[in-house]
Amino acid sequence: MNRIDIIQAFEDQKIFGALIRDQSTFTNWKVCFKAIFALSMDRKELRTYRKFTGRRRSPSQKFSEVFLAIGRRGGKSLISAICAVYLAVFYDWRPQLAPGEIGYVMCIATDRKQASVVLNYIKAILRLPIFKGMVLNETKEEIELKNQISIAVVTCSYRTLRGYAVVAAILDEIAFWRSEGANPDKEILTALRPSLANIDGSLLLAISSIYAKSGILWDAFQKYGHDDPDTLFWRASTQEMNPTFKTKVIKRALKEDYSAARSEYFGEFRKDLETYLNVEAIDAVVGQGRFELPKIGGANYMAFCDPSGGRQDSMTLSIAHKEEGGKVIQDLIKVARPPFNPESIVKEFSAVLKGYGVNRVTGDRYSGEWVVSSFQKEGIFYENSALSKSELYLEFLALVMQGQVELLDNRQQTIELRQLERRTGRGRDFVDHPKGLHDDLANSCAGVCVLAIAEVKPISQKIHREAARPLEPDRSESDEPMTKKEIWDFLYDEDERAADHEENVRFGLVRDDKEDDEDF
Repeated sequence: MNRIDIIQAFEDQKIFGALIRDQSTFTNWKVCFKAIFALSMDRKELRTYRKFTGRRRSPSQKFSEVFLAIGRRGGKSLISAICAVYLAVFYDWRPQLAPGEIGYVMCIATDRKQASVVLNYIKAILRLPIFKGMVLNETKEEIELKNQISIAVVTCSYRTLRGYAVVAAILDEIAFWRSEGANPDKEILTALRPSLANIDGSLLLAISSIYAKSGILWDAFQKYGHDDPDTLFWRASTQEMNPTFKTKVIKRALKEDYSAARSEYFGEFRKDLETYLNVEAIDAVVGQGRFELPKIGGANYMAFCDPSGGRQDSMTLSIAHKEEGGKVIQDLIKVARPPFNPESIVKEFSAVLKGYGVNRVTGDRYSGEWVVSSFQKEGIFYENSALSKSELYLEFLALVMQGQVELLDNRQQTIELRQLERRTGRGRDFVDHPKGLHDDLANSCAGVCVLAIAEVKPISQKIHREAARPLEPDRSESDEPMTKKEIWDFLYDEDERAADHEENVRFGLVRDDKEDDEDF
């Protein structure tokens, strides 16, 4: 198709105008379009442009990267679809493509549900009569056009983006990209930018609601108000971009959670949210290439479990010990992903615990009674944590920052730790995973490290480093093998044996000798 500017296409009732009920409600969006594509503005539009960008001068050339921070329900998905179709249909990219090479307009969304929203808008647009005959082939996630361009809608995974000739990329809700990797937004941009740089006139358009002061959107915000010729940052509230949105909905949201509502509807970065641990701090305590450590003699192992009923969350187990120097070493990670039979997993975890000489495990204080009884059946004493999850995380934070832990190289555990958020409210700090994500491995990791640091009988650091054979008492006077009683007396003092016996009696694992004597 012959190129027309995006404002003409947006107002034309045969093109995008066919989808717009009231053009007057998209006034600010039109100014935004003019800013992105460096179209001329009148005085009123220039004032609007300055209001939402903090800039003084109107753009003299098309931007290569644009970041739109728009309040929730501001019309972002529809605008994303319109931009995708406009760039795919009204631009001729063929002179920059090799014969037979396909150029891609990539629409990248947070998850499959969000991706389907954008894709449905794109399909609706391409079904308009003016685009009849443009579509050569249509699959579940891709629409191939006859002009050597395909529109592909994918979820945020940097692995799926390499090797393509990308002419434009629409990044939908980039502030919430946490599905893969610790920083998927940065990883994806790293994968995209080389492809875009090879195409003159290419565009990277990130459009999102605002969230925490982290990630690519926050980094781009640092250019807000600067007359950067290549990068534009536009920030506006929900009602500024969609004046039809009901005020009562916003007022209700403000009453329920003021900080969240200011972020969602007013385009403000959350002041009560911050990253729990930065990437550098976590990487510094992860033993690269160390995935599991075998049991070593003399170590007093601690264990923490994050239980699950087997439907949605994973059930995790972490084992660790403390060295003589005071450092906590994570030895083992076990994870059962749903769906699973919780009784079977308890049995499996119990066998692992016994293999490390552990007969008790601490877990989430909110776990059900079934957890206690299930572990008891397997001869393992389960006790609820004295600390809440947030308290464990805050204790663990200090251990990481002081370099007092060494963690196993488990990718999912590292991701979960990096994704944790720290919130301040009601005079207290709270740490938890973002909405829709999980922290099962992170929880058991923090829990076992906090338990182990308080352990009073640490293992010698030399033993851990050299993986020495188990410690034995001095038997220089005799070469005879140790009896079971001698081994028991060596490993446990009298007070420990008494405490273990009382605990076993309490849970019915052994009989009480005193009761037997009384019966006589």
